[in-house]
Amino acid sequence: MSLLSGWRRGAHAADGFEFPTYRDGEGPGVIVMHESPGLTPEVVRFGGELVDEGFTVVMPHFFGSAHESPRRAEAARVIPRLCVGREFTMVATGRTTPVAGWLRSLSRHLHAELGGVGVGAVGMCFTGGFALAMMVDPSVAAPVVAQPAVPVPLGVRRAADVGLDAGDLVAVQDRVRAGCPVLGVRYRDDWATGTRFETLTGALGDGFRRVELDGSGHATLTAERHPDAVEAVVGFLRERLMPAA
Repeated sequence: MSLLSGWRRGAHAADGFEFPTYRDGEGPGVIVMHESPGLTPEVVRFGGELVDEGFTVVMPHFFGSAHESPRRAEAARVIPRLCVGREFTMVATGRTTPVAGWLRSLSRHLHAELGGVGVGAVGMCFTGGFALAMMVDPSVAAPVVAQPAVPVPLGVRRAADVGLDAGDLVAVQDRVRAGCPVLGVRYRDDWATGTRFETLTGALGDGFRRVELDGSGHATLTAERHPDAVEAVVGFLRERLMPAA
């Protein structure tokens, strides 16, 4: 039986893009964006943990397989598509992901339906920085940046880049100053995250909350799940989206 059999499949179209979505749960909304190479069982299980914690979880399916363990060569097939597709960017610096408009529309739609103070946005690895792009929209009240790995950290400039154009970075800084913090989670010696946490600390100050785990693992919430990372994310989402709880 598919791990997604209990999730309601839908789709969202906006800003010239359309992607399938999977939804489950009740309570404040959280958008969980999967990592490469796809919507793996580990990502689905993490989404299920958030459902069990009292959230309505929506998981877009951007690329790769859904709910199946990735085949051995799947990453080798997915990454070239991501490099040439118009939806995403992997190497450019100072550029917000092209899919940001779609994600902001999804967050507005979910917030309008569910109400409350806003929705959460959890990005990881390839999508790690997407939560920053989403929080430009005021519907996002709990942005989580888990092991951001794009642009690929080849060279000092790319290693420090947080995947935002100049205007969006200013908008993120304005939101942080207005009281919307950002949570970042990574393994301390994960080379794929480059120096982005240092960039975000410099840009956002105490508004960027860093959770750094010992070791050189990568997938803090999924394949190399660390209980401290999961606890930090759940606690942040509860604090931001369930302020009276």
